[in-house]
Amino acid sequence: MNRTLVAAAIALVAASSAFAESPLANTATFAGSRTRAEVQAELQQYKAAGVNPWAQSYNQLRGFESSKTRAQVTAEYQQSRNETAALTSEDSGSAYLSARAPRDASRVLAGQPVNAQ
Repeated sequence: MNRTLVAAAIALVAASSAFAESPLANTATFAGSRTRAEVQAELQQYKAAGVNPWAQSYNQLRGFESSKTRAQVTAEYQQSRNETAALTSEDSGSAYLSARAPRDASRVLAGQPVNAQ
């Protein structure tokens, strides 16, 4: 019984050894592109305009006006979705790309005989 406890204690100590490394120190110094005065001036402009970009209720798109209709955006999305599905399909888009490629007689594609007209 005593040996079992000693063996269990040794196993516990051996299994729980820590291999911690020292923390990485960030030695890179930060050099900003603007002066403190420029940043303070920008903050004052935000405050004067009544805008707080760090507020929970800040809405960036409040004054946004789209130049496209809903139908145009939907059509663009569907075209992009279909193209992405074709390019990521089982053949990695080979069939889609070959169907879109311009037919040029000077190009020789794999599987075509050289003398085929």
